[in-house]
Amino acid sequence: MAANPLGPTLETERLILRPPVLEDFEGVAELLADEEAARHIGGHMPREAAWRRFLQMPGAWAMQGFAMFSVVDKASGRWLGRAGPWQPEGWPGTEVGWSFLRSAWGKGYAREAAIAAIDWSFDHLGWTEVIHSIAPANTASQALAARLGSVNRGPGRLPPPHQDSPVDIWGQSREEWRARRASL
Repeated sequence: MAANPLGPTLETERLILRPPVLEDFEGVAELLADEEAARHIGGHMPREAAWRRFLQMPGAWAMQGFAMFSVVDKASGRWLGRAGPWQPEGWPGTEVGWSFLRSAWGKGYAREAAIAAIDWSFDHLGWTEVIHSIAPANTASQALAARLGSVNRGPGRLPPPHQDSPVDIWGQSREEWRARRASL
C-alpha cells in the first residue's frame, strides 16, 4: 500500500486506519444514506451531500494535520467506517469519534479503532484529554465510551448548524487513559 501524503497509517490486529482516499467515498455514501447508521452523526443524506461531507476529512487532514481515519478491514480490504481525532471550529473539545456501517456493528471494530486513535491522539498530537460528543439516545456509543474509560461529564453544545442537537460530553484525561490502557 502506497503511503498517504495526508497522514499516517495505523494498524491493529484486524484493522487499517488511514487518511481517506477517493475510493472510500462509496463507503461514506453508504453510511450516510443509511437512516439508522447516520442518525447520530447529522442525519442521513443524499449522495451529493455525502460527497461534500466526505471532503471534510481530507480537508481537515490537509489543514489541521489530523482528522478521522478511514477504517478498513485488513482481511477483505472493505471500508468499515471512520474513527479518530476531530476538532472543527467551535467544537467542545479534542474529540475522538467514530461512525461505522451498520454491517460492521457489534463486531468490536469501533472499540479497536478508537483505542488506536486515542493512543495516536495522545502520543502524536499531544492532546491532554479526549472527549466523545454523544447524543443521549445513542446508547451504543455511550457503552463504548464507558468501556474506553470515559465518563459522562454532562450536557454539551455543538457549534452551528448542530447547536440544537442534544449531546452529552464523555471524556477522560491522558493520565486517566494511560492508567487504564493496559487493561483495555
